[in-house]
Amino acid sequence: MSDVANDFSRLDWSKSGGLLPAIVQHWLTGEVLMLGYMNAEALARTQALGKVTFYSRSKERLWTKGESSGHELLLKSICMDCDADTLLVQAEPKGPACHLGTSSCFGDAVQPSLGFLAKLDALVASRKAELPDGSYTTKLFNGGTRRIAQKVGEEGVETALAAVAQGDDELLSEAADLIFHLTVLLRARGFGLADVTRVLAERHG
Repeated sequence: MSDVANDFSRLDWSKSGGLLPAIVQHWLTGEVLMLGYMNAEALARTQALGKVTFYSRSKERLWTKGESSGHELLLKSICMDCDADTLLVQAEPKGPACHLGTSSCFGDAVQPSLGFLAKLDALVASRKAELPDGSYTTKLFNGGTRRIAQKVGEEGVETALAAVAQGDDELLSEAADLIFHLTVLLRARGFGLADVTRVLAERHG
């Protein structure tokens, strides 16, 4: 993220009576969660608390998301746009962002299709931490890294065979199995899909 995008001294608070729109985005999936408004005090409190805080135009006061529902937005980063009059907030949601109980105030249609991989990765991480009874993922973790690696090898071979000898549906199904088991293997070693993404980005240059 550029220094310009973080130079909040350039923010133009005069355009909208001291309030700037703040777009909140899921820091992993890219899903747009909600739109709120911040004044300078809300921005400062967000940075100080690490929890996204807005200025409520109806209540005419600051309010920290989740102060009554418990569905907080944990701050990951903030940047401003090229005109210095809009904020983009990346956050980790603790529960649904919308008061209607959905993950986004804009409905489920705005979730990027590849964003599901981040949700899958987070689910696998929670399975590793909690090891719930009856879960296939728990069974994999209990089997150990060697067994999980064996499953990845098996799924890799089945994916390759499907690519040369079966139809599109079979290929996609085997590829889904491969990605799932690879995600479990990475988590067994203490990594996630974001770590792989970082390596790919570094290679891309």
